[in-house]
Amino acid sequence: MRQYSFTITGNKYSVDIKSIEENIAEIEVNGTSYQVELGKEMKAPATPKLVRSAPTTPPKAPAPMSSTGVSLVKAPLPGTILKVMVAPGATVKREQPLMVLEAMKMENNILAEKDGTIKTIKVNEGDTVLQGDTLLEID
Repeated sequence: MRQYSFTITGNKYSVDIKSIEENIAEIEVNGTSYQVELGKEMKAPATPKLVRSAPTTPPKAPAPMSSTGVSLVKAPLPGTILKVMVAPGATVKREQPLMVLEAMKMENNILAEKDGTIKTIKVNEGDTVLQGDTLLEID
């Protein structure tokens, strides 16, 4: 636990405190173990509390997706494409499921980030993708 060196009337002592329970301490002095009774109870240190300070400003809402231009839908995780639910030229609404990605033995729906038309699909069912790979484009 803790190690101390004492010099008492010219004699050097190496003291290791092994444990403290209530008012009984187990110590080792120069290699010899002792159990000693403490004059007053030693309090064990309290578990520290982690306290988050309150934010001074409210968090900002994410910026809305631009409704114009091409939007790239990317793979959030590495995995395998199980199912493609749309085809090029199909009209989609925001939050509509586009495909299913299996990652870590779980099926994840890939959703449309905005309203639009499917421009191109870059993957096929059964393809393995890495995180950040482009899956399709919405115009």
